[in-house]
Amino acid sequence: MKTLVLGSTSVFRKSILEKLNLPFQCASPDIDESALVNETPQALVERLAIEKAKAVSVNFSNALIIGSDQVAVYDGEIIGKPHTHENAIKQLSKFSGQTVTFYTGLCVLNSDTQEMTSLVEPFTVLFNALSPNNIEQYLKAEQPYNCAGSFKSEGLGICLFKRLQGDDPNTLIGLPLIQLVKLLKVHGVDVLAEQNS
Repeated sequence: MKTLVLGSTSVFRKSILEKLNLPFQCASPDIDESALVNETPQALVERLAIEKAKAVSVNFSNALIIGSDQVAVYDGEIIGKPHTHENAIKQLSKFSGQTVTFYTGLCVLNSDTQEMTSLVEPFTVLFNALSPNNIEQYLKAEQPYNCAGSFKSEGLGICLFKRLQGDDPNTLIGLPLIQLVKLLKVHGVDVLAEQNS
């Protein structure tokens, strides 16, 4: 099997990929993640997933590189990381009782042939009605200031939600595994068959 490389330094994506029980390496993609003028959220995450995979591929031969990127979208606007307590309060107050859609771009790139497959996977979160007290308690407990949308769904953030809609709960954390398994198969890697090799 080719070397698998995750083009990400995210501990969350790493822990998701570990579920497939395959050996892999991680590498930092180091790219400019700014959106282009008039770029849709879906186009942005697919382009960045591809750029991350390409940036990492120059350092690996005979490898399959996995690139992934995610944005949160509310009311047609891309929601970034809050970075501060005040911004996180603003974001979560806006989301109270509302729906936020996450788009995750995924790419698998063969570093030798440059053959590539990519897609965008949506996932929707419906928030509970959140009181200022709920928001304050959550932010003090988890401090999710480096997370788009001001929450960690893999932690206490789950308490903020009324409903999750999507094909794969891993998507919300940043790596759609069901789709990744399909893309790896396109590139000749059968995850179950590799378990005994």
